[in-house]
Amino acid sequence: MPHDDFQVEPVKGLPETPPAGEVILWQGKPDWWALAKESLNLLWVAGYFVFLALWRFVAVVDLMPLGQAIWASVPFLILGTIVCALLLGIAWAQAHYTVYTVTNRRIAMRIGAALTVTLNLPYTQIGAANLDLRKSGTGTIAFDLLGDTRISYLVCWPHVRPWRISPTQPALRCIPEAEEIAAMISEAAEARVSMPQVERARAGTSAVAAE
Repeated sequence: MPHDDFQVEPVKGLPETPPAGEVILWQGKPDWWALAKESLNLLWVAGYFVFLALWRFVAVVDLMPLGQAIWASVPFLILGTIVCALLLGIAWAQAHYTVYTVTNRRIAMRIGAALTVTLNLPYTQIGAANLDLRKSGTGTIAFDLLGDTRISYLVCWPHVRPWRISPTQPALRCIPEAEEIAAMISEAAEARVSMPQVERARAGTSAVAAE
């Protein structure tokens, strides 16, 4: 299922031109700020370094003048600022280079800032979709794959359902208007799965099968 995508895309977000009858319903990408908070735990990291700075201040305030005690805590704040800036950069890059595509036949995920990978997830291989909706309206839609389909958690991170490693569930992470997109996917998947497929049969036989 994974496809290394190093060539020029004929259609944005897709490794090849969609076949006849396939229609793009929606394209989008993660909200980079939401991705930084939820996937990279930005606020927890920032709080950790603030805690270290306060702990350092309390530990030395009785041993030195107030001004020196404050300066003794500053290195933790500087280090925390650098780490948070790096996390923000990673979140922005992941969101910028990601393209999620919803069609009437599949979910396509072009992901990866350094190593670009495209996942094609036909509706016929998706057993269930799970929506994690936030108060802001952003949310994550994770897909439970059928059969023996397996993907790598590390290769696809952060575009996966958190802490679901075996089996890994690919996910549209931190997308705006997630509830509306989930409803769109549900309708498209139901229509696709219930669509009959007519196959050519030999004379005297009938071969109409449900896909």
